[in-house]
Amino acid sequence: MPMMCAVTFSPRGRLYYADPGPHSPKVGDKVLIPTDAGPEVAECMWAPQWVSDDIGGLPVLAGMAQQADIERYAVSRRRRATARVAAKRLIREHELPMKVVGVDYVQADNMFTIYFTADHRVDFRALVRDLARTLGARIDLRQLSARDSARIQGGIGSCGRDLCCATFLTDFEPVSIRMAKDQDLPLNPMKISGACGRLMCCLRYEHPLYEQFKAETPAVGARVSTPDGDGRVVSHDVPRDQVVVRLDAGGGRCACSRASVCGSRKEYDATHSGPGPAIGESGRTTGRSEHASDPDDSTVATGMARPGTSALDRAAPQTAAPDNARARRRLRRQTSRDQGATLTHPREEDTSEPDPGGQDPDGQGSKR
Repeated sequence: MPMMCAVTFSPRGRLYYADPGPHSPKVGDKVLIPTDAGPEVAECMWAPQWVSDDIGGLPVLAGMAQQADIERYAVSRRRRATARVAAKRLIREHELPMKVVGVDYVQADNMFTIYFTADHRVDFRALVRDLARTLGARIDLRQLSARDSARIQGGIGSCGRDLCCATFLTDFEPVSIRMAKDQDLPLNPMKISGACGRLMCCLRYEHPLYEQFKAETPAVGARVSTPDGDGRVVSHDVPRDQVVVRLDAGGGRCACSRASVCGSRKEYDATHSGPGPAIGESGRTTGRSEHASDPDDSTVATGMARPGTSALDRAAPQTAAPDNARARRRLRRQTSRDQGATLTHPREEDTSEPDPGGQDPDGQGSKR
């Protein structure tokens, strides 16, 4: 089972994980971390502890920092402060639209790396010559983006904690305004922008949860069945895993858990199929009427009129109420056609029997 500790190169800066090896530093101790420019002094923030996961590729501590290493680190800090002041002064003299955000110094190579931000490309060739002559060292100027600038400088986010990019984020994933819309956040740039002026990286943390909730839950406006009755979905409450439904009875609202809310009315009918006539695409009933089993009501099932019944009662089909407006319109049109067919009297047929005596229509007897 491996061991791991965490160190940082600056106060409240990013944490870097390392393998303590044979060393046992305590919180606050100075240790040596191997880097591309050689061992650098860092401060231990987490004491070594056992971890269950097999983590490989971590740098191994080069050892505990000695007094000479600490003095060299103090000299490096003073030189970085001097280079920052000189760079700001020369930028003002050259009237360049630049902002210094960080300075790094490699004592072994006697080289300064100055990080800056600018709105566009800047011609800083004259500035580099003046900095090299003033500091007596090699100069490397690097332009950073807004996100990288916030990561180097650090700061406090709107949540009250240190910036994510300055503490644990290793890379920047794309963030879009669609993520803020899916989470029902106000599209106010002052509320959804971070310290860098771009959309906050934390908008991406909970977005997969909202996508899953939207895929598994009835959409806003869908008909659902709740323990309190049928209604229509008016909003979602993803943090509480609930759906807000406006009930048909009384118009009140209730918050139901996602597990207790069925799907749309069409899915509900398909899942809870029971006895009773079904409505076809044309609006007619696709099954026999339950009244057809009664001998006295056979005329209702066959569409014939019984004596003493009104035309509306004779024309009204015994069907279940449709669940949408289109089916209701089709049913009304079919009902109107049935009413017209019922109210139109059929032509009376001649039921008189022929005279066996062969009498002609004029009433005169036929000749024998």
